Amino acid sequence: MSPSTANSRSLESNGSKKRQYNEGKSRFMKKSKKQKILNKPGKDGSNEDVLLTDVLSMLKLQGEEDASANPELIGNAKPVSTDPHELPTELEVSIEELSSTGDGLALHPSSNQVLVVPFAIPGDIARVRIFPQNKGRPFLLTDLVKIVTASSQRHDDLITCPYFAECSGCQFQMLSYPDQLAHKKRIIEKAYRNFSAMSSETIPRVGNTIGSPLQYGYRTKLTPHFDAPPGTKRFRRKGETPKWSEVPPIGFMKKGTRATLDIEDCPIGTDAVRIGMKSERKRVAEQLDTYKRGATLLLRESTERIMKTSESAPKRDNATNVSANGDGKDAVIEDWGQYIHKKTCITDQNATTTEYVDNFVFTNPAGAFFQNNNSILPIFTSYIRSNILPAESNLSSPKITNLVDAYSGSGLFTITLSSLFQHSVGIDISSTSIASANKNAKLNNLDPSHATFRAADASDLFADITFAPEETVVLIDPPRKGCDENFLRQLLRYGPTRIMYVSCNVHTQARDVGILVGGMEGTDGGMGAGKGVYEIESLQGFDFFPQTGHVEGVAVLRKSANAGSSPDDV
Repeated sequence: MSPSTANSRSLESNGSKKRQYNEGKSRFMKKSKKQKILNKPGKDGSNEDVLLTDVLSMLKLQGEEDASANPELIGNAKPVSTDPHELPTELEVSIEELSSTGDGLALHPSSNQVLVVPFAIPGDIARVRIFPQNKGRPFLLTDLVKIVTASSQRHDDLITCPYFAECSGCQFQMLSYPDQLAHKKRIIEKAYRNFSAMSSETIPRVGNTIGSPLQYGYRTKLTPHFDAPPGTKRFRRKGETPKWSEVPPIGFMKKGTRATLDIEDCPIGTDAVRIGMKSERKRVAEQLDTYKRGATLLLRESTERIMKTSESAPKRDNATNVSANGDGKDAVIEDWGQYIHKKTCITDQNATTTEYVDNFVFTNPAGAFFQNNNSILPIFTSYIRSNILPAESNLSSPKITNLVDAYSGSGLFTITLSSLFQHSVGIDISSTSIASANKNAKLNNLDPSHATFRAADASDLFADITFAPEETVVLIDPPRKGCDENFLRQLLRYGPTRIMYVSCNVHTQARDVGILVGGMEGTDGGMGAGKGVYEIESLQGFDFFPQTGHVEGVAVLRKSANAGSSPDDV
C-alpha cells in the first residue's frame, strides 16, 4: 500500500521541512582510530561492524566479489562526492535488503557503494539525500526524504508515534509484528553465519522469534536527556555562568544527527513511565535555572503488589490511574487476580524499585540494570527453566546438580532457577549488584546454603568454584560487548557440561559461541590445545524491544561426547 497523505509526514526526515546539512552530521564525520579500519569487519559486534558486514555481504551477492577480497578498493569505482562542503545529490533508489541494524540497504545506481537508508524496507522506492561523510567506505549514510512507492510490507497505518522517522529509538513501526519477528530471526541467522566462524553444518536451525505480549507500552525504563545551554563553553571561558534562553528540547537523539529531538511522549514506555515523563518535563521547565549543564533524566517503573483483601488496596477511580498515597503522583492500577499492582515512576537513581516476575520479587537501585520489558520476562524465564537442563538424562552421565550464574547482576536467573539445583552460585564483579542479589535472595526465601552470591575478581572468576564441572551448568549473560578472551579461556578450562549463553547482542554472542565450539589457541578444554569443546544444542530469539532492531538471543551449548576433562581445571 502507498503511504497515505496523513502518514506521509512520518516518512520524511523532518516533516515538510528539509533537514539542513549542518544538522546531518553523522558519527562517521570524524575519524577515530577505530573508525579508520571500518572498511574491514572487526568482529567487535558494534553497530558499525554489523552494518559493514551486511554491506559487504550484499555487495558480494550483487556480483562484487572483490568486496570481500579487496575491501580497500571498495567505493573507488565511480565514487560519489561526499565532500562536506558540497550539497549531496537527492536520488531515488530501490531498497533491496533490511540490515541487522534496522536500516534499508540500496545499491547506488552509479557506483559500487551501498546506500544506508533509515526507516525504509525491501520493496520501497525511496528518495534519499546523501550525508556529507568520510570517503573510502563501501557504504554511504543517507537521509530519507520520502517514500516514492511503498513496499507491500509497509503499513503506515500501524505507525502510532508522531516522532517516528525522526527519533532514533524505533525503526519498525511500519512493519507488521509477524514481519518484525521474522526479520529478527534472520538477524540471528546472519549473526552466526558472519560472526561465529563456524561451518553451516555446525549451526542448528534458529527457532522462530518469541514475541513480546506487549508491542507498545512495554518499556519500564526510559532515559530522556537535554543538552547544555548554547554557548556554554564560551561562557565558561569568560568565567561566566551559562544562561538558558528557553527550555531546551528534552527527549532522544534525532536520527542521523547529534541533535536532541523534543519528545513529549513515548508510546513504547509503560503507562507509569509515560506519566513520569510528562511530570519530569514539567519539573525541568520549572527548575531550569538550577541546571548549569545538560542532564539525563531517569524514568523507572516500580511496582507495589497489594492483596485485594488488604485495607490499603487502592480503588480504581478510572481505567488506569488513581492518586498514589495522597502525594499528588499518579499511579497506574492493574488488576492481577488476587492482587492489585500499583505502578509508579521513580526518578531518583538511588531510590529502590520493585519488579515482580511471576511470584518472584526483585528490588534494585533505580539506576541499576534490570531487564526493561517486564511483560516478556515470565515467558523468557520459563524458557530458560525448561532448557537449562538436558531434555533427556543419560544414565551413564553424572546428574547436573549445580548452577553457576556468571554476570549474575541482581540475581534474576540464580533466583528463578534455584529450585532446579542442589547448589546455585551467582558471580559478578560488581559488589553493588551482589548486595542487591543477596537482598533479593532473602526476599524470595532462598536458603543461603542452597543459593549464594559472591563478588569475584574478573581475572579469576572460577577460582572459588568447587563444583565438579561434569555436574555443573554455567549461565552467562554478559553486556553487549560480550565476553573477553580471559573469561572465555577460564570457562573453557573449567569445562562445565552445559552452557547457556543469554545475550542482548547476538553478534558478540555468535563470536563467543564460535570460540567455545571451535576452540581457543593455547587453551585445552579437554580435547587438546586449541580444539573445540562444545556443540550448539539450540538457538532462540526473544523480542524484548518491539518496533526496534534489537533481539535477545539464547544459545544452549552441551559438551561434546568425546570431550575429556581439562588438564587446566581450576
